Amino acid sequence: MHRATPINITMPDWNQPLSDLPDHTDVLVVGSGPAGSAAARVLAQCKRSVVLIDAQAFPRDKTCGDGLVPDTHAALRRLGVIDEVLARARPAQAARCVAPNGRHVDVAGELAVLPRRELDALLCHAAVQAGAQHVAPARFVAPLRKDCGRVTGALLEHGGQQRTIQASWLVLASGAGTTPLSAAELCQRKSPSCMAIRGYVRHADPGMAAEVGGLRFVWHPRLRDGYGWIFEGPDHTYNLGTGVLVGQIDEDLGKAPRNLRRMFEDFLSVDPVAARLVKEGEMVGELKGAPLRCDLEGAIWAAPGVLVAGDAVGATYSFSGEGIGKAMETGIAAADALVAHRGDDTAIEAAYRASLQALKPRFEMYRQAASFNSHPWLLNVMVWRARHSPRILAKLSDILNERRMPGSLLTWRGVRSMLLP
Repeated sequence: MHRATPINITMPDWNQPLSDLPDHTDVLVVGSGPAGSAAARVLAQCKRSVVLIDAQAFPRDKTCGDGLVPDTHAALRRLGVIDEVLARARPAQAARCVAPNGRHVDVAGELAVLPRRELDALLCHAAVQAGAQHVAPARFVAPLRKDCGRVTGALLEHGGQQRTIQASWLVLASGAGTTPLSAAELCQRKSPSCMAIRGYVRHADPGMAAEVGGLRFVWHPRLRDGYGWIFEGPDHTYNLGTGVLVGQIDEDLGKAPRNLRRMFEDFLSVDPVAARLVKEGEMVGELKGAPLRCDLEGAIWAAPGVLVAGDAVGATYSFSGEGIGKAMETGIAAADALVAHRGDDTAIEAAYRASLQALKPRFEMYRQAASFNSHPWLLNVMVWRARHSPRILAKLSDILNERRMPGSLLTWRGVRSMLLP
């Protein structure tokens, strides 16, 4: 395989140094990813003073599959940035589900692919345009508290310099790492739920896109407990990877139950499209792994003066590993609660918990659907039925576009229904 120069994206420099940190803000948002930037933009649009911080200056890389599925599109519309994002993204008309026997079915949906380096930069910039102040790099060290325990701000650090900032509220959208959660005494589980690994390959042959077939998902016994994917992004660059997406990572060992790099090699051995892409293409950067926190579990959702959002609160589906859209939804929900109930701590916490509780049934259904990853042969059944039944195919499209709960098909009961005429 050839190796190409890493993708270079030039964005405006809106990173302010820690020395520019104000003494006080209405809301301090920790983490400038999709959840944090979404919260900051909504709050700034509602004329709240917002400081948004991140441990890294932007733009920065983020290990992810980069797929923008329908719930992400909906959140981008709510934020008013859908056109700008889609102008840079690579659109796709379907998710191609490839069963272990090699047969596939294309499930229609509103889909696109954009590297997180660009997506996160666009969302962060949108928050700044709305009036948020972005201070980065700045690492969250610990919350500041009143004697009663309520959070009133934070201690931040960069390069040996420390600063404090008072804030009426803190939105902790710090990602899958548990150090900030632990510092805020909100971490209930240190180990991640799942793990994934991905790489970028550039392949200029336009015929490759047709072989990939949109957002390509591959299930196989060699990939048991997860799946492989290939997503075509802008500039003929493909995101491909594998993930262990069943069950909780061992709390004591703190690692995935299998070697992810070996799983990636297994993916290349069972999917001829992935094998050809890697053999003929140019690798962009290195393979990178990342933890995932799923099922809205592993963290306390809210406490006096602080709301937890995004991957920190577990806003990722354990069946698919998709979390961008739901992370943004939790960030928006945090902002909505803060705007609607300003000055009423109890009401803010209650409103935010209610928003996450409303999402919980869908996360539970996707947890049940994770059995498909443990039993890949079920995909042979699903693909066979979908290829011969417009009704089943339409149901799959409804699930992908979140018009239907996944339990109608992606459970053992659903399998039985697929076997019936």
